Amino acid sequence: MSENIKQIAKRLKALREIYGYSIEYIASELGIYTEIYTQYENGELDIPVSFLFKAANRYGVELSALLTGEDPKLKVYSLVRKDKRLSIDRRKEYKYQSLAYNFINKKAEPFMVTVDYEEDKKEVSLNSHPGQEFNFLLEGTLKIVIGSYELILHEGDSIYFDSGYPHGMIALDNKPAKFLAIIL
Repeated sequence: MSENIKQIAKRLKALREIYGYSIEYIASELGIYTEIYTQYENGELDIPVSFLFKAANRYGVELSALLTGEDPKLKVYSLVRKDKRLSIDRRKEYKYQSLAYNFINKKAEPFMVTVDYEEDKKEVSLNSHPGQEFNFLLEGTLKIVIGSYELILHEGDSIYFDSGYPHGMIALDNKPAKFLAIIL
C-alpha cells in the first residue's frame, strides 16, 4: 500500500486507541467486519472515502484531519485554487479532490470526483455512508446505481440522494466522467 494509506491507517488506529475502543467495538459501530477494519488500520487494504467520512464523524474530527494529519484552521472562507486541491486516492474507481479541506466545522464535504472509463467494467462497485449526497455532472456520461435504481446522468444533470443506500457509478461513452459531489 502507498505511504499515504499507511499514514491514514496510523491516524485511524491512534484515534481508536485514544478513545479506548476495541477493534471489535469500533468495527461494529462503523458497520464493517472486524477483519476488514483490522486491514484498514494496518494499512493493508485501500480505505474508501465513504468509510473515512463515517469514521471521522464517529470520532468527531474533520475528514481532512484524518486524511492529512492536520486540523483545518479556516473559519470565514476557504479558497482552494484549481491546482491546489487536496487529492485523495482512496478507491481505484474514483479520483477525489477535496474542495474545502482547510475549512473548520464544515456542514458538508465537497469533492471534485473523476471516474475513469474502463472498457471491461460493467458492474458498479457499491458503497454506502450515512447522510445525503448531491452530485452535479460536469463532463461525460455517468451510470449511477442507488439501491435498486439505475440512472444515466449527462453533462449538466444532477442528483440528490440518501447515501445510506448502496450506491456507485461508472463512466460511459469511452471517456471519463467528472462531477461535483457534496456529501452531507
